[in-house]
Amino acid sequence: MADSMVASFWGPVTSTTELCEENYARSSYIAEFYNTLSNAPCILLALIGLVNALRQRFEKRFSVLHISNMILSIGSIIFHATLQHVLQQSDETPMVWEILLYLYVLYSPDWHYRSTMPTFLVLYGAAFAVVHFFVRFQVVFKLHYIGLCLLCIPRMYKYYIQTKDLAAKRLAKLWGHAWWHVLMGFNSYFANTFLMFCRAQQRGWEPRIIHLFGFLPYVKIQKSRKRE
Repeated sequence: MADSMVASFWGPVTSTTELCEENYARSSYIAEFYNTLSNAPCILLALIGLVNALRQRFEKRFSVLHISNMILSIGSIIFHATLQHVLQQSDETPMVWEILLYLYVLYSPDWHYRSTMPTFLVLYGAAFAVVHFFVRFQVVFKLHYIGLCLLCIPRMYKYYIQTKDLAAKRLAKLWGHAWWHVLMGFNSYFANTFLMFCRAQQRGWEPRIIHLFGFLPYVKIQKSRKRE
């Protein structure tokens, strides 16, 4: 987008992507004002999910999943505030890492060789981070990210059709760029909550969907002492 007359604290724009907003229109410290601030709800929702996962002692994978949502949102804030290429990686690289984590959560329950999947995904994520830092491939990045997302769909659909709880099934239904951040924050939170519900069913923890303040859903579980 065309820059406004406000001076830029971060210098010339060097990122390969600019989105839906006039640069430095409201502050010399924030390149894309609304795209930056709209990440705040994502961090809050991820924090609520993290507290719930820790309080009820869900498996660590779900705590890491919520933390990855926060890291992605913070990285997005850094990128949209500066529009610097080196900081663009703080947004795009966590996007890929987060999807790799979703693939692990979705596929690991039926994966018989437990160490191979996390090892491969960690190495894949590390290799991507290194290559993406040195090489600018905007179109290839988007195609790569879409491909990883598509890998999640068959497994998510399987969980959806196997889940009988209507409140849980509603969480699995998917919902200008600032609105994208807000809606993706809710989408990530709902997806995480749905996966926590499905995993709790697999572990026999008698999950129920409860609504915080009558609005925000979360999973309430009942672990038997023998299963802990």
